[in-house]
Amino acid sequence: MTESNQSTGEEQGEYLSRQVVVANEHGLHARPAGKLAQRAQGFAAQISIVLDEQEVDAKSILDVLTLAAGPGDVLEIRASGDDAAQAVEALETLFRKRFND
Repeated sequence: MTESNQSTGEEQGEYLSRQVVVANEHGLHARPAGKLAQRAQGFAAQISIVLDEQEVDAKSILDVLTLAAGPGDVLEIRASGDDAAQAVEALETLFRKRFND
């Protein structure tokens, strides 16, 4: 898993980014998506999840489910704002622990 500071352009500003792998046997289904969205909602940062070219709001369970991320998919967590580093770390931990499955 990697972390990097990236710029998305002047109009959007900078964000922190980290890649994670979906390790759950059934992918990012309703229960882990719910945990992800709930945890993301605890941060002031703007947080998104990216799979291929699709970027969604990590604070929305429905948005996260639209990714249809399966086992082995590599996702990118992007966050910007005052607590972006803490948000990225917390969400990476969820993935690393397989959402406590």
